[in-house]
Amino acid sequence: MAGEDITIHGPDGSFGAYLAKPSAGSGSGIVVIQEIFGVNKVIRDIADSFAARGYFALAPDLFWRIEPGVQLTDKSDDEWQRAFGLMTKFDPDFGAKDMQASISHVRWLDGCTGKVGAVGYCLGGLLAYLTAARTDIDASVGYYGVNIDQKLDEAKNIKKPLMLHIAEKDQFCPADAQTKIKDALKGNPNVTIHSYPEMDHAFARVGGQHYDKKSAELANQRTAEFFKKNLG
Repeated sequence: MAGEDITIHGPDGSFGAYLAKPSAGSGSGIVVIQEIFGVNKVIRDIADSFAARGYFALAPDLFWRIEPGVQLTDKSDDEWQRAFGLMTKFDPDFGAKDMQASISHVRWLDGCTGKVGAVGYCLGGLLAYLTAARTDIDASVGYYGVNIDQKLDEAKNIKKPLMLHIAEKDQFCPADAQTKIKDALKGNPNVTIHSYPEMDHAFARVGGQHYDKKSAELANQRTAEFFKKNLG
């Protein structure tokens, strides 16, 4: 069942999103949180894969305030520079508000059970963490999130299950930042952290420079089991 581009009406305005629905017409929801490349083919394919496993999968355009409809790849220097430029202009606080609007949208879709999870990658990994701390999400997963170490004062607000996948050789999250994250979250029974030795940033991005099939499959299996347990 092919996905479609839709519009979400948030508190600060309307923005686009990609929605993939399960063929059965019923199931829990997943909000797929973009990388710095926008809601591109990689993110849409991830949403489609969740829909194929029985979820309503929604990928909101979190760059809409800066430049709506961004769909970059990681295949050229020009696109990388545009992506980094967008990230520097992006305000995570607004992103968290848009996440709540997206969660609410999915939660009330016809056929949705009302349970909604979130999964984010890179910039989306940070948003997955903030989503766990600031929204009414039921469960969140972050892959190689960036700058989480700068938001650890919010760790105390995490009351629902959160899983983080950390790449131990992540060029955008150095070892000292990883240590801070683990130390701040280790006392929270809602948080599960998995580390992947020798893995660099974006090890689960299919087709990416640092893609590692074995580690990606392990992380994705852990994510699938996590959502099955917490979303039904």
